[in-house]
Amino acid sequence: MATDTTGQVKVDSGTWDGGNEPFKASYGKLMMWYFLLSDSFTFAGFLIAYGALRISMPSWPVPDFVFSLLPGGIENMPLIFVTIMTFVLLFSSYTMVRAVQEGHQENRKGVVFWMLLTIIGGSAFLGCQAWEWNTLIGKEHMTISTNPFGTHTESGVYLEGDGHHINEGDTFAEGDSYLIHQHSGEFHPLSYKVTEGDDAGTTKQMEFGPKAFGALFYFITGFHGFHVFSGVLFLIIIMVNSFTGLYAERKNGYEMVEKIGLYWHFVDLVWVFVFLVFYLI
Repeated sequence: MATDTTGQVKVDSGTWDGGNEPFKASYGKLMMWYFLLSDSFTFAGFLIAYGALRISMPSWPVPDFVFSLLPGGIENMPLIFVTIMTFVLLFSSYTMVRAVQEGHQENRKGVVFWMLLTIIGGSAFLGCQAWEWNTLIGKEHMTISTNPFGTHTESGVYLEGDGHHINEGDTFAEGDSYLIHQHSGEFHPLSYKVTEGDDAGTTKQMEFGPKAFGALFYFITGFHGFHVFSGVLFLIIIMVNSFTGLYAERKNGYEMVEKIGLYWHFVDLVWVFVFLVFYLI
């Protein structure tokens, strides 16, 4: 500390000290906020692009039909599995809050305990997402370039069955969903006869759904999954440092726990919007 000729107090600061802290926040937390803000623009751009493509398409896969499976071969359970995924991830936000609270109280054991629960929650979410991807790719054969999920744009009657849930003679209405199954490694779109409208009596085949659905689904959920995976790795590192007492010896204490907490809450919040856009709307 020093005074100038006017008697005002001047703060001595080195080149890298950073001077006064804006918004009364440390520069580490401020930089984390800047990163999260830029990342939010990235996710917003992806979700807006998805919405624009969906609006421009004449038909789009129905989430209740696409995401209706549960582990163990249980079918016709719309959105149950992804709801469980979402609950697990959001609950991990609560455990992260508790870890930060324990850090403010400099309770090393409490920080480690609640961070461990957060790691378990994040890992469980990643495991659920891996199962979902494996099911969509391995069982239903949806890829970034092929989308077997379609939606009828007219009413009709099937002229053949698929060996699964559709039999010859079954009827369908405009807006009903379908899945084109593979037989002997090749897709087999079913033939049907249109029963209403200008094309009544015409024989047609199922059409594949928009390619953009699969491509954007894997890209956006994968990009978010990468954030969750990165967060779990950082959580492990910070938990180990907390366990060894590293942060207890530092001037700023458990600030690193608070920083990773900001990141983790951001990841959870982004998933709420991904869940809304892909699974609910």
